[in-house]
Amino acid sequence: MDVMDRSTKASVGRSKQTEDPADKAPDRGTSLGSDFLQLEIGQVPAGGRTAWLTDQLRTAIADGRLRVGARLPASRVLAEELHVTRGMVTEAYRRLAESGQIAGRGRQGTVVVAAPAAPPGRAHDMPETGAGSGTAIFDSGDREGAVDMLRAMPCRIDLSPGVPDLAAFPRPGWLRAERAVLADAAPADFGYGDPRGAPALRRAVVGWLARNRGIRADPDEVVVVAGVAQALSLLARLLLADGIRRIAVEDPGSLGARQQLEYGGHSIVPIRVDAGGLDVGALRASGARAVLLTPAHQFPTGVVLDGERRRELLDWVAEGGVVIEDDYDAEHRYDRPPVPALRSLMPEGVCYAGSVSKLLAPALRIGWLLVPPDRLNAVVTAKRYADLGNGVLTQLVLARLMDSGELERHLRHVRGRHRRRRDVMLKAIEEHLPGAHVHGTAAGLHLMVTFGDPPDGAPDPDLRDSALAAAALDRGVKVHPLSWHRIGPGPPGLVLGYAAGPAHDIEQGIATIGAALRGLLP
Repeated sequence: MDVMDRSTKASVGRSKQTEDPADKAPDRGTSLGSDFLQLEIGQVPAGGRTAWLTDQLRTAIADGRLRVGARLPASRVLAEELHVTRGMVTEAYRRLAESGQIAGRGRQGTVVVAAPAAPPGRAHDMPETGAGSGTAIFDSGDREGAVDMLRAMPCRIDLSPGVPDLAAFPRPGWLRAERAVLADAAPADFGYGDPRGAPALRRAVVGWLARNRGIRADPDEVVVVAGVAQALSLLARLLLADGIRRIAVEDPGSLGARQQLEYGGHSIVPIRVDAGGLDVGALRASGARAVLLTPAHQFPTGVVLDGERRRELLDWVAEGGVVIEDDYDAEHRYDRPPVPALRSLMPEGVCYAGSVSKLLAPALRIGWLLVPPDRLNAVVTAKRYADLGNGVLTQLVLARLMDSGELERHLRHVRGRHRRRRDVMLKAIEEHLPGAHVHGTAAGLHLMVTFGDPPDGAPDPDLRDSALAAAALDRGVKVHPLSWHRIGPGPPGLVLGYAAGPAHDIEQGIATIGAALRGLLP
């Protein structure tokens, strides 16, 4: 059995920040080199050999000497050639597996499955983005264009929020499901599908929501959409047809969601968010007839809409209000119990949107929308004329993953990875941003930091978060300034994603932000 042997497989799921004790084992010979990559370990201090080997392999993957599909030596073979313990080699391989660059393939051994844009282990040697490029993005005044510019900007380390652990995508499980779908597919499955979505996926979504979100629904109530973004677009069109032109949103809240509604022709009404979630009293006073919420894990603060606010919202819905529930990050929780979806409490007044973008990958463009019965036909019609429905084969593969339990297994796996990366970020913030107040650590794929004393009180008068984000980008690190996601005033801050990158990138990224912050303050 190759590298991803029993010892490695048992350790892949654990986060390990210290050197393996086997790394300090004495040499067993005088020849300390291998023909593989011309590795020479003789001059490397005993206490740093695991890190050295990991960095050598990572660099070889990044510069193309080890291409995707290349097979690595068995851990036993490489250990013998380098005259080190096998445990040292398996630990180096484990670290690369943790960052998603290699994976075990059974009898094929351990192979390279992903290559970074540049050697992460040598990020400090890479050129920075370039002075002034950050300012050009964050001070442009065009936030819609700035988001696209930031997403396309090359960088050393990406701490943008809203990006899942793409390296953890369950490729073997997806391929198995895809082969099974193709083997069983009828000729009709290759034609135009139902604009509501494939029946198999709608049934699977109903089961998923019942098991994981406490929502009882019928497959006929589910409309498959191209992510929450399309759900918002369809709902914006329907609400306009009903004469609703003003939609309340959380403040702070998602810039992207707000832009989606504005593009659909709506005026935005900001409603303050505090420790209990959206202020329902302020919502009532605003006169808005519809509201967009992220109640299970509010973006970006991470707070949960509390019980009293939920009861107040029930009363508001009973008076004719419409709730759009974006079930953002609901599955990704670590230190708190599950929170029921609003849809499970008030199905007649809630339009519920969810997706697999944060669970599997945004590239799949698959989500679901549940609306009250009196709006269902209008949603299906809007979906039909938008695109005739999502791709059927991808829907059938996802249905297999849901029905087989593979998606739950994947969720359990990534929860562990995300928790470890969150802990690394928290430790790095404590070390490099000692004055920052941290929010929303119990769940999600991001956290929020604010600068000021006390938390959410008087802002630091010497700091603009857009300037800090620009300075970080000039040093090669992407972050979102909190002001991007605010409408009203508030303390400066950053929204930091931790799910997508390995621990060393998170540590270096926060250290870089700390250096940028010190350079801005008097």
